[in-house]
Amino acid sequence: MATSTNWDKVGGKWKQFIGEVKKQWGDLTDDEVMEINGNRDILAGKIQEKYGIAKDEANKQIDQWAEKLKV
Repeated sequence: MATSTNWDKVGGKWKQFIGEVKKQWGDLTDDEVMEINGNRDILAGKIQEKYGIAKDEANKQIDQWAEKLKV
């Protein structure tokens, strides 16, 4: 799991990452992305819901995504 420090950077600059989120998880609507507002747990829940995957898989995808961003 990405360290909380790394996620704090993403959460704190959420608006800067919206485009990357939409690129990675294109099924998320603009409203959903705004609702997430940098909250990792909400992001994981939305990914689970939209893509029908388990929580562990959603968190794995988030970790891989955050790692690619080099935050």
